[in-house]
Amino acid sequence: MPASRRTVLAAAGAALASLDATAIPVDDTVRELIKLSEESNATLLRGDIDRYQELISLTDDFTIMAPFGGKPTRRIDLTAERMQAMGRFFKNGTLEQEVIAAYGSPDMVVLALIERAQVEVGGLPSQPWALRVTLVYRREGKEWRLAHRHADPLVAGITLEQSAALARG
Repeated sequence: MPASRRTVLAAAGAALASLDATAIPVDDTVRELIKLSEESNATLLRGDIDRYQELISLTDDFTIMAPFGGKPTRRIDLTAERMQAMGRFFKNGTLEQEVIAAYGSPDMVVLALIERAQVEVGGLPSQPWALRVTLVYRREGKEWRLAHRHADPLVAGITLEQSAALARG
């Protein structure tokens, strides 16, 4: 084995050995955050922003890249009024969450998901909404907080030409 690979493996082993043995195993944490993500987002799609905020804690540096594009939103922009408006934006939704991949470490979990919803959005009639979603959770002390959400509606895929047209604006 090359020295560089041996060095990496030794460093990884040392890092794992230094982990707090009383901490919740990473796999259990990932499973809990998958369940929490589905429950909280289903709650949001029903328009229950108060329950959503009870379930999800955002980091101070939280960012969201909404499925409609545009400038990313930061935690500081999410005033109480804006959060209430977000709760009114969604109505009567249901959600099925498909986990594409989940990555965990002692301090960070990344979930790659497909969210399939049937929901009224922004006053539009109920319709299917499928989103590709990436969630990043970060442990702060003993609490897991949502640090980033990115979603886009490209589950079905688009052509290169359509993608180029979007990129041009």
